[in-house]
Amino acid sequence: MTRIIADISVSLDGFVTGPDPGPDNGLGTGGEALHTWAFSDDPDDRRVLREGTVRSGAVVLGRRLFDVVDGPGGWDDTVGYGAGEVGKPSFVVVTSSPPQTVRTADLDWTFVTTGIADAVTTARELAEAASKARGDDLDAVLMGGGAVIRSAVEAGLVDVLSVHLAPVVLGAGTPLFTGGTPRTLVQRSVLATSTATHLVYDIAR
Repeated sequence: MTRIIADISVSLDGFVTGPDPGPDNGLGTGGEALHTWAFSDDPDDRRVLREGTVRSGAVVLGRRLFDVVDGPGGWDDTVGYGAGEVGKPSFVVVTSSPPQTVRTADLDWTFVTTGIADAVTTARELAEAASKARGDDLDAVLMGGGAVIRSAVEAGLVDVLSVHLAPVVLGAGTPLFTGGTPRTLVQRSVLATSTATHLVYDIAR
């Protein structure tokens, strides 16, 4: 069964970027510390990264994040979603207007202009098609940014929230949650490594 999984790194004070994020400073000032675990040699960190990317049949991201990863200093053959781990899944971008050109044209991009619900539906369909082709259960993964995940959780579109809690206090930046509907999650797993605490929660629909 295809699940909708929100997967994101966050600071101890609840930020998914540092201050002043932008196309030339994607994670904001100090935000690189959020993703130290993804480049760690710790075998548990490597396993979390590998398992997370292997299960991805499609990946959803917002336009701001797309502009960062598709920019000149963004993804390449060695840096990107699942680089060095698995084949590349389909990517779905939530945007008000598709870009005129795409640098990373070797990736499978779909641009959805009708909102987060339609983007998640598109990602689910792509993940289900990939599941049939591969003969395995694959998921649709929301990788961010924070606004995309906030909107999807608030709209009741997410089944699982996977948070990588980095041992850093950023003081400011892009918050993961701001207000919204109170909800209680079901904790499924906790794994502490030298660089992060990996937390997995089920979200009741």
